[in-house]
Amino acid sequence: MPHKNPLHIPLRDIPPQGKRYEVNETHVWEDPLREFRMDCRLVEAPCMQLTILPTDEGWLMRGRIGARVVVPCCRCAKDMEITLDEPFEDYVQRPEEGETLAENDFAEGDDHLLLEHGALMLDLGAIAWEQFALALPPTPICSPNCKGLCPHCGADLNLGPCSCPKDEGDPRLAVLRGLKVEKS
Repeated sequence: MPHKNPLHIPLRDIPPQGKRYEVNETHVWEDPLREFRMDCRLVEAPCMQLTILPTDEGWLMRGRIGARVVVPCCRCAKDMEITLDEPFEDYVQRPEEGETLAENDFAEGDDHLLLEHGALMLDLGAIAWEQFALALPPTPICSPNCKGLCPHCGADLNLGPCSCPKDEGDPRLAVLRGLKVEKS
């Protein structure tokens, strides 16, 4: 018998009142972080809590993802620790009548639903990774007044000005620099 993945949940086993799950295995996040070469380090293993509720046409998922991670500031590149604590809601639709799934293949248009040993399964690992990635800030900033790095020499402008000559702007516009406009 093939190895059973503990993160693949048989959907037929979910009672009508729903069922609660928790995912906190470190490999669920560390493997994709390495695979996608993301500049993000886990301070502690993230945790996803999830309740799956069956509906007539699929399954409603409500949960929360929590983690502490270190990411670089997008302005100055210094490492900063952030805490993720995001609620989420998602829905997985039941495959259409007559839609065929191959064993260990994901349903078309849904990379959470797959067929294993003739049973529809939900991949909690894929859901956990997706919710973690969505919870990460797209442009993390260490502070609202972060000045970033000099685009010429790379000096951290938060520590003071760099020694680069100041840009005088486009030389073709030099004649306009002394122009003063009177307000009427």
